Amino acid sequence: MPAPTTHDPVIRVDHLRKTYGRTVAVADVSLTVGRGEIVGVLGRNGAGKTTTVEMIAGLRERDGGTVSVLGLDPERDGAALRERVGLQLQESALPARITVREAVEEYACFYDHPLDPDDLLRDLGLLDKAGTRYAALSGGQKQRLSIALALVGDPEIAILDELTTGLDPQARRDTWDVVEAVRRRGVTIVLVTHFMEEAEHLCDRVVLVDAGRVVAQGTPAEVAAQVGAEQTLTFRPSIPLDAHVLRVLGSVSAVEDAGADVRVRGTGNVVQDVMVALADAGVRPHDLRVHRSTLEDAFVRLTGVGPEADAPATTPSEV
Repeated sequence: MPAPTTHDPVIRVDHLRKTYGRTVAVADVSLTVGRGEIVGVLGRNGAGKTTTVEMIAGLRERDGGTVSVLGLDPERDGAALRERVGLQLQESALPARITVREAVEEYACFYDHPLDPDDLLRDLGLLDKAGTRYAALSGGQKQRLSIALALVGDPEIAILDELTTGLDPQARRDTWDVVEAVRRRGVTIVLVTHFMEEAEHLCDRVVLVDAGRVVAQGTPAEVAAQVGAEQTLTFRPSIPLDAHVLRVLGSVSAVEDAGADVRVRGTGNVVQDVMVALADAGVRPHDLRVHRSTLEDAFVRLTGVGPEADAPATTPSEV
């Protein structure tokens, strides 16, 4: 597959805005998605993520800004886009008694050129559950089915909203494997999530949204670096340590006592510099732990709150 590019984006959003009375759900969101990318729209509950992607999909009318998806306006060209964009929206549910195959075949009827249901179920690891009723599926299997329903029309773009909320860690990682397999099919993916680990694992680029505004965007590493490239080393010295041997290092910004441990903060080559200085001093660093800035660190710093903190919903669907 060619390397993803945003020079000729398949999705372009400029200064998107949506209000409900006096409540501003989306204040100012701009983003692009290149063909073949996985782009994460990140934020805590109520940040405006779902409202944003629903306007991208043409499910909600925007109050301001412009949206182009595959060169089309979702509000004006909704019928044409339905054949090319697959949607998996949060809290979607099916009748308890419908089987997996019945659900996929029913959705396939909505499209002129759908994928073969059995081939799709095989690709998503659901073929052996084709005759199973929806109510009998596990949480992870229900998520796989929701992806199948989003893909049965053979879309160029898939929008996946809060895909792994409520899943246990193993089911979440299994679902990540499915998302990566979907991208290998050539599908461009917009992934809405408030799980930073999920975004770091899956996304080529991320867009952090807070209070309806974009507060940062770039690769996960680029966004993490926006809050500083500081690293922290924590260890228990094998013999008493004279902190001066570390404080004189140019890459070290602070040396702190942490009970029996020593905590060192710094930038650049601080890890290598500290290791050399400790070796020269005859000190072995027991239980060494190194912490580098992460996407979650960036989110907390940029928004002042953890990504999974609860917040009032801005709209009925923004949960």
